[in-house]
Amino acid sequence: MILLYKELIKQYKSDYEIKQLIKEGKIFKIERGVYSDNNNVNYLEVLTKKYPNAIFTLDSAFYYHNLTDVIPEKECLALKRNSTKISDDRVKVVYYQDNLFELGKSTLKINGVDIQIYDKERMLIELIRNRKTLGFDYYKEIIGNYREIKDSLNTKKIAEYISKFAIENYLYDVIMKEVF
Repeated sequence: MILLYKELIKQYKSDYEIKQLIKEGKIFKIERGVYSDNNNVNYLEVLTKKYPNAIFTLDSAFYYHNLTDVIPEKECLALKRNSTKISDDRVKVVYYQDNLFELGKSTLKINGVDIQIYDKERMLIELIRNRKTLGFDYYKEIIGNYREIKDSLNTKKIAEYISKFAIENYLYDVIMKEVF
């Protein structure tokens, strides 16, 4: 189980006691402020513990939803616009407006770790919104994979999500032309 320092200090009351547990091998320091009762932890579990309000998006979400085989160089995490900045070399942060942040949020189990991630329907919209910043081949690969799973997508969800964006007509037109 992964614990943050503030959780450990509540449980053990002193920094000295925590250091003793580390010496005895009962607790392991994974990284600054992150501890575990197991020396071998999944980095996704560390990220979800350190950034509990973040949602996996863009490259990470496309990869975890099996829409691409391109492993992201950094994990893409979404946060609300007014969130505290994350300084972590493993992470690329994308900020969303508060009214769009929770839209399509779901949970997915990756290597035994439950992560917060946008569903495939929301990620289709994000793909279209970000198409100019993504590589052409990368975009075409993901769109092609969406075409293959179009029958399993929830079109009511897609329509509901699209209605929340200012570029509603554009999103609808592109999705209809390129996926359906």
